[in-house]
Amino acid sequence: MPEFYEVPAEKAVSELNSNETEGLSEREAAARLQEYGPNKLKEEKPKSKLLIFLSQFNNILIIVLIAATVIALLLNETIDAIAITAIILLNAFIGFYQENKADKSIQELKKLMSLKATVIREGKRKHIESELLVPGDIVLIEEGSKIPADIRLLEAFELKTQEASLTGESTPVKKKVEAIKGKTIIADQSNMLFSGTIVVTGEGKGIIARTGMDTEIGKIAGLIETIKEEPTPLQLKLNELAKKIAVFVLLICAFIFFMQFFFLKVESTSLIQRITDSLLESISLAVAAIPEGLPAVVTISLALSIRRMIKRNALIRRLPAVETLGSITVICSDKTGTLTKNEMNVTNIYYNSKFFGVTEKGFKEKGREVSPEEFELLFRTAVLCNNASMEEGTLLGDPTETALLSVALKAEIKDKKLRAEWKRLNEVPFSSEKKFMVTVNQFEGRKYAFIKGATERVLEKCSKIYLNESTRLITYGDKREIIKAEEEMASNALRVLGFAFKEMSSEKEGIEEGFIFLGLQGMIDTPRPEAFKSIQLCKKAGIKVIMITGDHLLTAQAIAKQLGLEGIAVTGKELDEMDEEKLKEIIAETTVFARVNPEHKMRIIGALKDKGHVVAMTGDGVNDAPALKKADIGIAMGITGTDVAKESSEIILADDNFASIVSAVEEGRGIYDNIVKSIAYLLSGNIAEVLIILIAVLLFKPLPLLATQLLWINIVSDGLPALALSFDPAERGIMHKKPRNPREGIMSKNIIFIIAAMNILIASSVLLLFNSYLSESTQKAQTVAFTAVVLYELLMAYTIRTQYKLNIFSNKWLQIAVATAFLLQLIIIYSPLNIFFHSVPLNLIDWAKIAVCGAVIFIGGIALNKTGMKIKKEN
Repeated sequence: MPEFYEVPAEKAVSELNSNETEGLSEREAAARLQEYGPNKLKEEKPKSKLLIFLSQFNNILIIVLIAATVIALLLNETIDAIAITAIILLNAFIGFYQENKADKSIQELKKLMSLKATVIREGKRKHIESELLVPGDIVLIEEGSKIPADIRLLEAFELKTQEASLTGESTPVKKKVEAIKGKTIIADQSNMLFSGTIVVTGEGKGIIARTGMDTEIGKIAGLIETIKEEPTPLQLKLNELAKKIAVFVLLICAFIFFMQFFFLKVESTSLIQRITDSLLESISLAVAAIPEGLPAVVTISLALSIRRMIKRNALIRRLPAVETLGSITVICSDKTGTLTKNEMNVTNIYYNSKFFGVTEKGFKEKGREVSPEEFELLFRTAVLCNNASMEEGTLLGDPTETALLSVALKAEIKDKKLRAEWKRLNEVPFSSEKKFMVTVNQFEGRKYAFIKGATERVLEKCSKIYLNESTRLITYGDKREIIKAEEEMASNALRVLGFAFKEMSSEKEGIEEGFIFLGLQGMIDTPRPEAFKSIQLCKKAGIKVIMITGDHLLTAQAIAKQLGLEGIAVTGKELDEMDEEKLKEIIAETTVFARVNPEHKMRIIGALKDKGHVVAMTGDGVNDAPALKKADIGIAMGITGTDVAKESSEIILADDNFASIVSAVEEGRGIYDNIVKSIAYLLSGNIAEVLIILIAVLLFKPLPLLATQLLWINIVSDGLPALALSFDPAERGIMHKKPRNPREGIMSKNIIFIIAAMNILIASSVLLLFNSYLSESTQKAQTVAFTAVVLYELLMAYTIRTQYKLNIFSNKWLQIAVATAFLLQLIIIYSPLNIFFHSVPLNLIDWAKIAVCGAVIFIGGIALNKTGMKIKKEN
């Protein structure tokens, strides 16, 4: 049986039992989906739950704790070993639960980011998930699409694809419809499109030949792509921090062992007992120094970030974007659909050297009604040089093209009838570089070319002009009048397109020259109301907004004024005439770049980065991909964005709305703050514990805190509030702050100052209490110290939050965590479980003493916070 590329297009349709015009019926498509299965490649088996659980122990800090457990067992400290093991397992279960939950979030994200395809079923154009495609489906292909399956082409207009992922050939391949004789390799099958490849230019129509694992890429197991999670910069910093903590722990443990063994003189103690006591105290210090909850806290915070961002219409493809969002200093945004509604409506027409207004009822010139027949040739050109369509009363297609089709329908032009009579033979698709589109159509055996695009580009291709139902040579004066008319329309924030046509006299005649100019249509895309507010918020947040558009300079300036963007405007032509130094010089004052190509975005990003900015760049087209990759954060449009743009980005906007970018920045700042708060809280608690143990050892006192008590503190009173801090709302006025410096450490100077001072205050208070009870009972003294550390560290959660403008009761999860930790502390003091923690019940006087010291710490914390805020302002 011949391959699909060997047979004519119509035979391929017939072999697949389909219809080029009508496509498949929904019933037939459902049956084929059952037969062939979903159109997707087999994925690697997900990590088993057992492996996820075991991976929780693959952490240097946990390994140190396991070693401590083994030593405790060897020393016959069974209760301590059991308690340490139980708490290590508790930590592992918490980590397992969160990682499993994060995996589910990522799977949901994959579904949201799944590819769509445009198919013809039952004669209607529909957008469906690419997984639902079946052999025989008729699909429409456009520039920037990722090919969802292997397709036999039925139509191709200037169609080129990038097939490097399949063939290794980097040069785009031009596609055609004609059958190929004889067997040939994949790289030479020019009438086929292959799954996973990218449409670089042009458009076309084809029939699905093979899906899923039957596609060429499905046959090559090594090319199956899976999403690989990479550690974020923050996680890398924390991994480095964990290594440093581990080294610190080992050194300080060796120091404590040395001090205890050689300097603690207890004559009645045997050598074995001295070794045992010294090792146990070293283990205690190791437990105190290790923040066991750190991995779980970061995992939860990042998992939360995905869910929060989705709620705000921002799909995070790469987690480092969450961290980078807080550092953005410039947002370079496309205009159409992002800063504006992307709902184009034609409001003005320039034809026969006159201006006409378009109203809901019809067309007017200086207040008088005008018959739409006067514009019949202009509207015919706009419909034939157009890929939008009307389906069941709904306009489908590019907003600019649907606006042109809409106004033509208002003039009672039947688009389907017109297109059936004027059969399209060829097309030069619109591109941001060319700024025009051309179609060649045949009517009654004669060929005509129609062009629409930027006025100056259309005029370049015109040698004649159509005026008052006659044609003559176009003059310099005519062109000057047309440009003047365009500028007048553009100054009213209209996007203006020029239109022209010609009859082709021979097959060899070029299709991009010798046109007859017809007129202009001006349409408006109203700015989004929320965009103005978002831009003002960006100004307060120290973020500069630059609008980038292909529109006329005057149109761009008019829209910028409505959006509140103040600064100079630069055109792509002016940009081409500038060297890099000049661009860097003017970039600070520029808020609008008009008439630019995607290539210009690369220069804009480069100039901004050279000036020290952290840049976010939006994009939707194929040619935007390099700029999206070069920017610190590439933001692709979820609705209008091409597959290439989406895959080159860090963030996808589900609603293409600029306000969602600003919401994402606000959310990103809040999430980063929460991670910092959690880390600061965990480390501060551990530092206090280390100080308490270290000072007691140096003073040759009994240990105030035992290994099991320290583990309990680290998991319950440290872990629960640290997790709860991940749920903190963003502080009030977070968007009134300057962007975070990406080179600064995880914790700022003022937080380090407060943590250091508070730890000294906590350690002093606990040691004072401990020492006052030693004469009564060592176990009682240890219980008081144990309970005091728990309560004071819970207090520390609120002290750290005072650096942020948050209501003390704004985080219900923190209240629950603190209450739970306190309740659990009461249980292990007053229940039989106290045997595992070597604790005894406390009376009211004991609680009163602990509370008095706590009040001193709280008042000291407020004073330290005020001092810290002064340090913050000075820096």
